[in-house]
Amino acid sequence: MKNKLSFFILLIFFSIFAKGQSPVDTSQREFSKLKFGITAGGGALFYAGTLTGLYSVWYQDNHRTSFHWTNDNDGWMQIDKFGHAYTCYLFGKLGMQSMKWSGVSRNKSILYGGSFGFLFMTSVEILDAHYLEWGASPMDMVANASGGLLLIGQELAFKKQIVTYKFSFHPTELQNYRPDILGEGPTEQLVEDYNGQTFWLSLNLRSVFRHQKFLPKWLNIAGGYGAYGMLGGTSNTKYDIDGNLLPPIDRYRSYYLSFDLDLEKIQTNSEFLKSVFFFLNLIKFPLPTVEFNELGQTKFHALFF
Repeated sequence: MKNKLSFFILLIFFSIFAKGQSPVDTSQREFSKLKFGITAGGGALFYAGTLTGLYSVWYQDNHRTSFHWTNDNDGWMQIDKFGHAYTCYLFGKLGMQSMKWSGVSRNKSILYGGSFGFLFMTSVEILDAHYLEWGASPMDMVANASGGLLLIGQELAFKKQIVTYKFSFHPTELQNYRPDILGEGPTEQLVEDYNGQTFWLSLNLRSVFRHQKFLPKWLNIAGGYGAYGMLGGTSNTKYDIDGNLLPPIDRYRSYYLSFDLDLEKIQTNSEFLKSVFFFLNLIKFPLPTVEFNELGQTKFHALFF
């Protein structure tokens, strides 16, 4: 099965950079029917179009059944759950900023726009629940809610994102062993190879230590989670798709500590640069990183992405 969560991540980044204008400029305070129409219409088209595309690509050739739950907590060492949370955070942030751009009040933008990711991913879970091959996952729903709550809770409590949820990816050689499930090229690896995906919580230091003027406003410290050695969801198979014997590979989790940049804190009068910084801030900036893994190893990476 292709990875729907990673597909969403890739799809949203493609849609972001394909736009001629982004809704990042929140200086608009008067409600604009035109901008709200663009926001609502674009959101509705994305919602309906993506669900329709999912049905065509993943669902229509599978076995429809009644609503049922499934326990997939052991799959992919929980990397997919972090992906669920990230997708809801990302979609919610875009929804919130889009509503602010159209002049909707701050609280409504936060509550309604910020909930877009959770609404979307709940719809996907409902679709999964009606097909024998999948089923609705309770932990997916928990992960979806956590991503949305991280965004909305901070906006309501602090009026900003002190902690930003970020994503990074590096290619791995494991794709060569199982290209059928880990991707056959760079684009497919990005969306299918969990071994190269890392999810980060990036804390803005100046937001915590407000009176420490020596700290740059854009300096963050980030903690990351990733896993390696996964040639299958819950265990590694002994043979590849052609029947060749695969080498034994340890499956293990890794935890990362690194500095990061909060690009949205960089001062600029350029609306174009504000938009660029907004979208790039969804990705962890590659910087020196310390890794601690379940094999008992501590590694230093001069640059890690």
